[in-house]
This record gives sequence, structure tokens and C-alpha cells, in this order.
Amino acid sequence: MSRLARGVRGPLTVVVGPPGAGKTALVTEWAHTAALPGPVAWVPCDGGNEPPGVFWPRVVAKLREAGVALPYAGVHTAAPISGAADGPLAARVAADLARRTEPVVIVLDDFDLEPGSAAAEGVTLLLRHAFPMVRLLVVARRDPPLHLHRRRLAGELTELRTADLAFTDKETVALLAQHEVTLTGSAVRHLTRRTEGWAAGLRLAAMSLGGHRDPATFVRRFAGDEEAVVSYLAEEVLDVQPAPMRHLLLVTSLLDRVNAELAAAVTEEDADGRFAALVRQNSFLQPLGEGWYRYHRMFRDVLLLRLRYEAPERIARLHRRAADWLGAHGPLTQALEHAVAAGDPSYAARLAVERLAVGRIIGLAGDPLPDSLLQRLSQCMATASDSAQDGDVALATAALSLARRDGAGCDDALRKADALMRTAAPADGAQPVPLTARLTYDAIRMAADPFGDPTSALAAAAEMDGLCARLPRETSARHPELQAFAHYVRGGAELRCGRLKRAEEALLATLRTIGPQDAGPSPLRRDCLVDLALLATLRGRTRSAAEFAARARHLDIPAPDPADRSCAALHVVRVWSHLVRGEPAAARRQLDDVASALCVPMPDPPVVALHRLAGETVVLCERDAPPSAEAVRDLCAAVAGPWPTEGLERAVHLACAAAPCGFSGAPAGGRETTKCEVLSGRERDVLKHLARTMTTEEIAAEMYLSVNTVKTHLKSVYRKLEVTRRSAAVRRARELELL
Repeated sequence: MSRLARGVRGPLTVVVGPPGAGKTALVTEWAHTAALPGPVAWVPCDGGNEPPGVFWPRVVAKLREAGVALPYAGVHTAAPISGAADGPLAARVAADLARRTEPVVIVLDDFDLEPGSAAAEGVTLLLRHAFPMVRLLVVARRDPPLHLHRRRLAGELTELRTADLAFTDKETVALLAQHEVTLTGSAVRHLTRRTEGWAAGLRLAAMSLGGHRDPATFVRRFAGDEEAVVSYLAEEVLDVQPAPMRHLLLVTSLLDRVNAELAAAVTEEDADGRFAALVRQNSFLQPLGEGWYRYHRMFRDVLLLRLRYEAPERIARLHRRAADWLGAHGPLTQALEHAVAAGDPSYAARLAVERLAVGRIIGLAGDPLPDSLLQRLSQCMATASDSAQDGDVALATAALSLARRDGAGCDDALRKADALMRTAAPADGAQPVPLTARLTYDAIRMAADPFGDPTSALAAAAEMDGLCARLPRETSARHPELQAFAHYVRGGAELRCGRLKRAEEALLATLRTIGPQDAGPSPLRRDCLVDLALLATLRGRTRSAAEFAARARHLDIPAPDPADRSCAALHVVRVWSHLVRGEPAAARRQLDDVASALCVPMPDPPVVALHRLAGETVVLCERDAPPSAEAVRDLCAAVAGPWPTEGLERAVHLACAAAPCGFSGAPAGGRETTKCEVLSGRERDVLKHLARTMTTEEIAAEMYLSVNTVKTHLKSVYRKLEVTRRSAAVRRARELELL
């Protein structure tokens, strides 16, 4: 309402929205309740049908009804004015209104004229010559042909569109109350979102809810297939369209997002001009930017219902056309959705392989495919004939099986894919296996068992490196997860072979290749951080290990499965964190969690070794005397396997030095101590506020302390945590589980 009041201070205000959006009701309420700048002449229009010579006499008549007298004498006659006289009459009205001393607001209701019409040109002339004495308020279902872009740039236009007209939750409650309907807050929010605040949809829902036995269930199921909604939208919008426009509406309703090119591809017609007219004439199409649009949810439901009723045999073919275009020009997720909806497993599999979707399926990429799509893809692949010799289907089936942890299914599909690729290998002029298929196969094979045989893993990583190097630069840039995975497998294999320096280089290269964390957290990033934590623990750098583990745990991805190797690794790193903090009892409790996590078919060797060494170290920490350097050396040698013993010895000495009995044995290397003084309650409170990135002044105000007192507490926190900066204090506190 306030925007309308501000708008009529300028020359032009437009209220544009679909049928039933409440446009006329809003303007009517404003005209009867707001402080008006002058008289209001309400001119009902005939939509797009305004014959020359009829529109302006109606305007003059409505102006006179509003008390605005015009000296033109001929407009009251019953005889229509000719088209030739329409232009002079518009100019005469503009001239007469421009001489007024008090503004007049002209409301043009249902003003849906075509561009270039005589009436539209006359209104443009009126705006140009009669402002500020004429303020125009246009109510329409589509943009009126009044040079809106020019006026928008000049700051002479106020616009209220579909989103501005949408009901809020509070307004929905008020509307329901008029029908004596009461819903819970969650049901109101759901209904408002489902209708997207569309006034007619909410009113139809309210009318149906009256006396309903189970309102909550009705709201959950309320959609565009409700009979009242279908009847309203079909009568008001769909059935009044010309046949070509109606066809375009029905066909494009299959698309979540649509632009002119995609519409043309689906209809197999030159739909550019028709699509532009559809956008211009239909407010149920919501702009998404860059030429893309989407249908209002309930309107799309009605269109889909009509399409399934009128042409069910065409739906699969339309989905396939959409998948073809999106596969070449659009997002892979949408292309796969349409390929699955078309019921074409071969094409869906080829899309997944050619577009290198394997990383998004098996969890290497930061933007995985939605679980719902993965489930539908699996069902689609299951419909492929067992006798079909389709390597892409076999590869897609293997990736999907791996994603749902079906090891046997993955192995079977990989064997079939391998046999088919061998058959397709270059021989007697046969076409070679596509590069994308070979990359997909290698990625699945490596992910299925990345470190079962480190030597084989190193060979596979080298092969994948070579394949990635052959990718076009733009393709490689779109799929950094493949090169990163090769680095990760190499780093993990080197780690398990005991070559820690090479392992560190490869694992850090993994993180660099994946990119910054805001590129998307992924299981690959988490597993890399976990291996870096293991590596740091093997070197005796327990503080660094705890930091890597904390970064892995704080990634915004689902926690690893208890049977996952990374879960066991995180547990064992936490055991050593407890040990070097002088908490052998907590370490002993944590050892039980490690033991359960190690109950997997192929336990990870470094995790097993560190778990065994931690158990022995707990026993040492609980003795009355510190162990000798020789005893520690023998213990570490017994479990070290391929790893250097220096780091393991350092970790044991750190744990013994931190033990509650106060052993004074110096840690080997003397480089790291982790015994932390206990923070006071007030210092912990300051630390918690610090973690919320509050300033010193804000912490003082929050805790009712002076700034100097807070600074004193901060200095004490820094000293006890052995840090010098705020960020380091927060990181260290999280490592020590103080936050």
C-alpha cells in the first residue's frame, strides 16, 4: 500500500501479476483508504481488445464521473468516434488535463494491450504531455506497452509484480481466518510456500479447508491438481490461449527452467518469437535471470496434468529432447533428470560417462549429485537388459553400486565394463575406448579399493595422471576432483609404504588441486585431511595431527560411516590427542571406539599400528616410573612396520611426559609439548565469546566486565594455550576440545 502511495507521486505505476494475484483488490483498497493526491478515475479496459475510438471516450466518461470536467462536447454521444479521430482526441484530453491545477489519478484496470496499438500510443502521449497533473496507475497481467525500460532508467516508474503481490504467512493467516480456518504455524508456512503466496490459490485452499476433517493432511497434499485450482487456471489462463501458445505452454511445463533455445529444442520448432510473446503475456512465468524462466509451481502442476491427459504418448520423447539439449548446453543434473524420465538407460549412462559425472556419483567432487537422482539413476540402469552390451551402462552401474556401498555389485559391473572395453580396444580399425570411459573406469577401480595393494595403487594413480593430462584444458578445469583423486591415491599408497615425505607432498597436492574449501566440502577432502592427520601422528607431531583431524570433522558433509577407514583413523588420532594432554583414562575409553571401528574386512595398517602402540602407551602412562628410552625404542620397533620409528618414539615420550604422575622424561627431539594449564571458568567464557568473532569491547559488554579485565583474561588464555593470536587460540581450543 505504501509503495502505491509513493508511486502515484510520479508519472507511472504498474501493478503486473497473474490472474488471481489480487491486483485489482490491492488498488481498490488503496483508492478507498489512502490519502490520495487528487480525484481517481477508474477506467475498466477490455484486456487486449480495445477498438479505436472506444477507449478514449470511456476515459473521458470516467474522468467526468470522478468530477474532472473536460470541455470536449462530443464524447457523450452514442456514436463511436472513428479511428482517425482517436489520435486527436488523445491529444485533446492530454492538453486539457495538463492545464489543471490539481493532479488526477487515472487507473487503467486490465490494460493488456498489444504493442503498437492506437490506445497504447495515446496513453504514452498522455504521460509525456500531461504529467504532473496526470498520474497513471496501470493494472495488467503483462507488461503494458508504455516504454517501461526507458521510464525505469529515468526513475519515473514504480513497479509491483508477482513477488510483491504474494501473501506472507501473516496475510495467509488473516485470509484463512475469514473462512474460519485455523492452521498450525508449520501448516501455514507450507501452504504459503506451496502456493507461492498466490492469492487465488490460497483462497481456493481456504474454501476447501472449511469443515475439512484433517486440515493438516489437506495442506500437505494441496497442489495444482486440485479440481478447483485446475478449473480456475484452465478457464482463466490456459483455454483462452491460441492453439500454438497453448501447445508451447503444455510442452515446456516438463522443464524446471526454460529459455528460448531450450523451448525451441523441445518443441522442434522456431519458438523464439512465440516464447518471447509467452514471457511477455504470462505472469505465471517467473524470471530467473540471463534469459531463464520458471513456471509458478501450481500453474505448472495444472499444465503437467493437462499434458499427461492430452498427450501421454509424447512425454518420453519430450524428455529425451530436453536431455539432448541440456546434455550439450545445460547443467548435467537436469540433463540426467530428463534422461531418466525418458526411460533411456543407455543415453543416461552415456551422459554420465561423457560428462565425467563419476566424481559427483562416488563422492569425489564438492557438488555431488542429489541422492534422489542417484536413486532414480540406479532404478533406470536396472531396467537395461542384462544381455545389452553397453559399456557405459556397466560403468554407470558400477559407480552407482559403489556410491551405495554395494561392493559385489560394483565388482560385477566393473568386470563387465572391463570386458566390453577390451573388446572395443583398437584392432583392425575399431574405434578406441573413449578417454572419458577409461577415466571413469580407473576412478571407480581406485575408489573401490584405494590402498589394498599400494604398489598397484601407485601404478593406477600414474595411469590416471596420464589420462587427466590428455583432457582438454577446459574439461580438466571443470573436473579437478579427478586429478586430485590421483594425487590422493598416490599419497595414501606412499603413506602405507612408509615414504612419509612423498606421501605429504602428494596429499598436500590433493588439497591444492581440489581448491579452497568454499569450492565445496567433499569426502575426498575429508579423507585427505584424515591421512595427513595419520601422517603427522606417525611423525610424532600430535598437535598438527589434531588440527588436521579437527578440520576433517568440521567439514559440512555427513559423518563417515562407522565402518569407514577414515572413522577409525579419526578415533586413533583422538586417542593420541588424549595421551599427549595427559588424559590416559580418556585415551583408554577412546581405544574401545577404535577397536570397534577396526572391525572392517581390510583394516588400515597405519591405524592398526597406531592403535596398538597407543594401547601399550596407556599402560606405560599408568606405571609408577617413566619408561627408559630403550624400552620405548623397542616398543616402537615392534609395531613400526615400514614407518620410521623416530616419530613414534617422540609421540610415546610426549604422552609419558604429560602423564598425571608427572614423569619428567624429555620428549625425543624436544620439539613439541602439549601439556596445557587449566583454564579458569571466566577464561573459558572469554574463549567462547572469542570463538564467536566478538571484539574485545563486545566481550566486555556481554560479560559486564571492563575492557582491561577482558584483555587480562585474553593474555592468560594465550599464555596457557601457548599461542599469540585470536585465531590460533580458537583453533587450539577446538583441538583440545575446550569448545
